Amino acid sequence: MDLSTKYSEGVNSWETVIFLYNSALKEVNTKLEILNDEFRHIHRYNPIEYIKYRIKTPESIVKKLKRNGYESTISNMVSHVNDIAGIRVVCSFTSDIYRLAEMIGKQNDLTVVSVKDYIKHPKDSGYKSYHMLVTVPIFLSKGIEDTKVEIQIRTIAMDFWASLEHKIYYKFEGNAPGYISRDLRECAEIVSKLDAKMLSLNEAILQAREEEELLQKSGGL
Repeated sequence: MDLSTKYSEGVNSWETVIFLYNSALKEVNTKLEILNDEFRHIHRYNPIEYIKYRIKTPESIVKKLKRNGYESTISNMVSHVNDIAGIRVVCSFTSDIYRLAEMIGKQNDLTVVSVKDYIKHPKDSGYKSYHMLVTVPIFLSKGIEDTKVEIQIRTIAMDFWASLEHKIYYKFEGNAPGYISRDLRECAEIVSKLDAKMLSLNEAILQAREEEELLQKSGGL
C-alpha cells in the first residue's frame, strides 16, 4: 500500500513515515556493504570507497514542496519528494559507478523506479553523478511497506566538486555571481579530465600486473 494514502496527518504519522525511511536506509546500506564485500572476496578489489546516508530535514522537505507548488502534507511529502531517504556511494573510478549500478539493479528485493545519468548528461552547472531511485520492502508486523530511497553514485572527485557547489548554493541562496558559476563549470571539466586520467592509469596498472603474473607463471614452467 502506498504510504501517502495510508497515513493520516499528525505527529505520529510523521514519526512513522520517518521510521520507515530510516529502516529503508538501513536495508539499502546493508545490501551495498554486502555487494562490496562480495566483490572484494571474488576480485580482491572493493569498488566502494565509502557510503554516507541521511534523512532530509523537515525544513528541506517543506522548501522542496513549496518550490514545486505542493502543500506541506504527509501525503505530498511521500508522493512528490523522492530524496527524503538518500544514500551517497563514493567510488574510486567511473567504471566502478556503472559496475555497482548494474549490481544494484540485479537485486531481486529492490525495485529500480528511475535512473538519471548525470555523468553522461551533466547538469548545466557541471554537476555529475549517477542517480537511482529504488524502492525497498520494509517488513513490519502489520505488513510490507515499499519505501523509496535515492542512491547517488559518484567518484571521489565528483563528490568533492558537488560538496563545494552545495556550500556555494546555500551561501548565495541559489543566486551565485556569474563568475563563480563559470569557475565551477571549469572545475567540473577539470574533475572530468582527472577521473578519465585516473581510470586510464588504473587500467594500465592492472594490465602491467597481469603481464607480470603471466611472466612469473611462464618462468615457473
